[in-house]
Amino acid sequence: MNICLIGDGLTNLVLAKILANKNISISVCFESKKTKKSTSRTIGISKNNFDFFKSNIIDIKKISWPINYIQIFNELNQIEEILNFKSTDSQLFFIVKHSELYELVQKDIKKNKFIKKIKIKKSFYDEIIENNKFDLIINSETQNKISKKIFFKRITKDYKSVAFTTIVKHQKCINNKAVQIFTSCGPLAFLPYSNTETSIVFSVLDEKKSKSEKEIKELIIKYNKYYKINSFKNFEKYNLKFSILRKYYHKNILCFGDNLHNIHPLAGQGFNMTLRDIKILSDLIDEKIDLGLPLDSSILKEFESKTKHLNYIFSSGINFIHEFFKFDNKYGNNYSKEILKYLGKNNLFNKYISKFADQGLAL
Repeated sequence: MNICLIGDGLTNLVLAKILANKNISISVCFESKKTKKSTSRTIGISKNNFDFFKSNIIDIKKISWPINYIQIFNELNQIEEILNFKSTDSQLFFIVKHSELYELVQKDIKKNKFIKKIKIKKSFYDEIIENNKFDLIINSETQNKISKKIFFKRITKDYKSVAFTTIVKHQKCINNKAVQIFTSCGPLAFLPYSNTETSIVFSVLDEKKSKSEKEIKELIIKYNKYYKINSFKNFEKYNLKFSILRKYYHKNILCFGDNLHNIHPLAGQGFNMTLRDIKILSDLIDEKIDLGLPLDSSILKEFESKTKHLNYIFSSGINFIHEFFKFDNKYGNNYSKEILKYLGKNNLFNKYISKFADQGLAL
C-alpha cells in the first residue's frame, strides 16, 4: 500500500502519521517554497479532537492551553454577556500555537520508517496524474497544477474582511476564559494561550476601509477589559474567503484540508473540520484493510458520500453566524441581545451548540 500526500502543511503531516500507524508507505511530496513562518497564528482544538490527537497522533498537552469558559458580547453591551458556555468538570477546547504544533508533529514523523518527504518540481504533477505509482493521492495544496486543472469548481464567497492576528503579553492572571466580542468593526476574539499571553484574532469588516496596525492596536486596547497589556507581538493579516469544493475526488486523487473547505475563523472550527475528516477517512481505510480489499477510488467515493453534506451544512452554519452578527451590527445589536439571551437560557440549545462545536454534525 502506497499513498502520496501532496503538500507538507500541518494537515498532511497529521494525516501521514495516522496512515503510517496502519503500516502504509507514505510519500509527503512538496514544492520548495519561501514562506514566512507565522508566529502569531493559534489553533483552537475541540476536546473531542484533542483526545483523538492524543490517542492517534501525539500527546500535545505540553503545548496546549485549556479553555473552560466562553463569553460572547456585542458592541452594545460589553459588560453583560449575550451568551456563555462553561464546563465545571472538563475543558471546552484547547489553544495551540500553529508553529509549535507543526514542529512537534514534524519532529515525530521524522523517526517514522513508513514516511518519507520528497521535494518535487512542477513537472511532477503531470507524471503523477498519468502513472499508477500510488494507490491513492491526497492533495492538500490549493494553488498547484492539480487543483487548478482538475479541482476548480467551488462554492466561494468573499467576506470582504481582513483578519489581523497577534499575541499580547500581559500581567499574570488566571486565564482560562475565551472572549468573543462582535464589535461594530467585526468579530474580535481573545484566546488565552498561557497565564501571561493571549492570542488575538480580529476579523475587520470591509477590506476597502483597511485599518493600519496602529488603528487595530488602538481598537484592541479599547475593547480589552480583561488584561493589563505589556506588549504586542508582530501583527499578521490575511484576507478572509469562504470556499468549498463541489467535487471531492477525481479517479484516485482526493482533495483535502483547506483545499476541501475554507471557512471564517470566528468560531475557530477550520482545523477541527479537517481533523473530523481525517477520522472518517482513517475509519474507511481500516474497513478496507480489515476486509483485505485494495485502497482505491472506492474509498474516495465513500468519503465524499459520508462528509460532503455534513461539511456543507457545518460551514453554512458558520456563514450564517457571520452574516447574522454583521446584520445585527447594522441595527444596533437589538436582535442578538434578545434572541441569544432567550436561547442562552435553554439547556437543550446550549447542549446542542456545545456538541456542534466539539464534534461537528455527528449525524
